[in-house]
Amino acid sequence: MNSALAGKWIVITGASSGFGAAAARAFGREGARLLLGARRRGRLETVAGEAARAGAAEAHVCALDVSQTPSVEAFAAWIRSRTERVDVLINNAGGALGLDPVATGKDEDWETMLQTNVLGVLRMTRALLPLMISTPGSYILNIGSVAGHTAYEGGAAYCAAKAGELQITRALRLELCGTGVRVGTIDPGIAETEFSLVRFKGDTARAAKVYEGVAPLKAEDVAEALVWAASRPPHVCVDEMILKCADQAAPHKLHRRPPADR
Repeated sequence: MNSALAGKWIVITGASSGFGAAAARAFGREGARLLLGARRRGRLETVAGEAARAGAAEAHVCALDVSQTPSVEAFAAWIRSRTERVDVLINNAGGALGLDPVATGKDEDWETMLQTNVLGVLRMTRALLPLMISTPGSYILNIGSVAGHTAYEGGAAYCAAKAGELQITRALRLELCGTGVRVGTIDPGIAETEFSLVRFKGDTARAAKVYEGVAPLKAEDVAEALVWAASRPPHVCVDEMILKCADQAAPHKLHRRPPADR
């Protein structure tokens, strides 16, 4: 296969659905070797099968909860049992919970968002850096959000978490300058995945309202951006990419079509 990513070792967290699953399939089509982690092992195995059928050279799975240091360390040990190098780490695990103002926010929601979106990125990066510094041209690609750039009502904790991911990315870029390890963030706007269903804790009607009258990004759009960034020559680093659908100018500025136009 004539691909810059063929045979490369790609680690994807949160790979059981959404951006992570789409990325697994997209990197699979490039002939990459995939090491996939997520909490839902059954879903993860399904995604690995899809990636293998798409053309992945290998696709392996292991349970992973990035909010727990022992889980991250066990995942890293599992990776080291299969390879001595990691070419691309995609820190995708994360997400939002609730849309409450600070006055009525819930500790468990805040803690989960900060654990996954912020500490999870730090834990995973720390655990796998030894396998990347020895691999010039390797790439850490973090999944951020437009929420990390612009705050909105009800999003204080999530916006803070994604702003944290952005600053982690920028700090890592400085810390790793000269090592050959590249660091970047892909920051999507509104995208139709399980994101809103998770945020609203299974309320399908409320989740559907988020996308009403809008042509949002798809998970595949973000996966395509990840593949493009990861396949740049080793001297090229895509530091930051903001990706929005045409109907979204800002988190709070959406063009919504009336029912007759849909």
